[in-house]
Amino acid sequence: MGTTTTKLAAAEFDSFFLPYGESGGEHFRNHVELVVDTLADALQDVDRPLEGKTGQDIQQELRGILDLSEEPQALHEVLREIKGPVIKNSLHVSHERSMAHLHCPPVLPGVLAELIIGALNQSMDSWDQSPAATYVEEALNSYWCGRIGFSERGDGVFTSGGTQSNYMGMLLARDAFCRSKWEHIVQRDGLPESFKKMRVLCSEEAHFSVKKSVSQLGLGEKAVVPVPVNEDHQMELNEVRRTVEQLEQEGLLPYAVVSTCGTTDYGSIDPLESLADFCEEKGLWLHVDAAYGAGLLLSEKHIDKLAGIDRADSVTLDFHKWLFQPISCGMFAVKDRKHLRLLSHHADYLNPVEDEEEGILNLVNKSVQTTRRFDALKVLLTLKVLGTRLLGSMVDRTMEVASFAAEELGRRNVFRVENPSPELSAVVFQYQPGGSLDVSGLNRKIQQKLFHEGTAVIAKTSVRGEPFLKFTLLNPRTTEEDVLAVIDEIEHTAKEILGGTSH
Repeated sequence: MGTTTTKLAAAEFDSFFLPYGESGGEHFRNHVELVVDTLADALQDVDRPLEGKTGQDIQQELRGILDLSEEPQALHEVLREIKGPVIKNSLHVSHERSMAHLHCPPVLPGVLAELIIGALNQSMDSWDQSPAATYVEEALNSYWCGRIGFSERGDGVFTSGGTQSNYMGMLLARDAFCRSKWEHIVQRDGLPESFKKMRVLCSEEAHFSVKKSVSQLGLGEKAVVPVPVNEDHQMELNEVRRTVEQLEQEGLLPYAVVSTCGTTDYGSIDPLESLADFCEEKGLWLHVDAAYGAGLLLSEKHIDKLAGIDRADSVTLDFHKWLFQPISCGMFAVKDRKHLRLLSHHADYLNPVEDEEEGILNLVNKSVQTTRRFDALKVLLTLKVLGTRLLGSMVDRTMEVASFAAEELGRRNVFRVENPSPELSAVVFQYQPGGSLDVSGLNRKIQQKLFHEGTAVIAKTSVRGEPFLKFTLLNPRTTEEDVLAVIDEIEHTAKEILGGTSH
């Protein structure tokens, strides 16, 4: 191909890539402004968390835009096409009455950082693919380890979220135990002969990713022993001790305890200090799943609830929950960085041994991922633009509103509140009008009707086998008035379902 032809081909591609130079900057700016204008136009009329269409309606609207062509299409045309079917039909998590899941409204610095992350497209596996980003992430790993209370031996790595972080905790706990117990290197030799005896303890209300991780790590789901919780949905030390002693009497090998710092349903926190004492006494690995509760690391009013977290061997943090980051953004931290070496593999084309000897930092050496996003930039921009005091007050504000919600529900005789004194920002309750009504079926219908109408997005869960409703309050802009309006709507909807009223 001649030089002229090559230049023509390159020119044809130019407009679809990140440009350099003055004219290129203007081209990029125009594209970004088209996206901003489309979002702003679509969101200006949003007055509820969901449009309230059925799944079939949404699928029907999407059919027209999912036909793909061999020929290019102008960006403004594509944006116009997706504005209704995609943007307007999305769940608007930043709306004050979106209060269902651990699914936060993202702050603007995090959203804007996503643009920079996508444009720069750094790959966090090797230093030569992320020369500045590597040091940014390392600094933030150190910052959060310090917040947890780890010494300079602490270390961490950014992850896709709580499930991956819990997986890493279970992986390191398994391999560290096998090394100390049998001088067996799982990474090299596979599971030891006695692996079927190994056991992990966790709350019966621990996140499902604990059991999922242990099963994926070759120990099987039966290796996870659920410990009963008390009336506050917390794992108690006496039950943990009793369970460990029983396992030992059966000739089994308990080697790790997972303490939940913020259960998904109730936000309950297991007793970290007493569990840390016990794990030190027995030589057990203590992993703290603080995917939810780690937001308290910035709280001025409630940080004491995390007392003892600094004594964990490993900790899960999720920034896309209570640090208000766009998905995905999490971190896995360890008290002693030596354990991260259990993850290290060397490849000549990526992270050769010579790099390590020369002090070149390749973060793939401590991650289960290879290619990885520069998510640390979102956290950096957020911490710098908002400051830790304001972020902490946002966390505290959501807890205030959760306490108000529990009190208000408790004042109305048609509700039963399962956690009347919420430890974090989640409230679990059931509508109970009395009589011989099927309240389980009724509560499910309430949640679904509110969702499909788009009035309010609340969650449903199960308590003792019965459907309950749930508020998960992660939006610091949600007010007491919003909560009152949603509770009123729940009552109104229930009566409507029962035939008592109509719009």
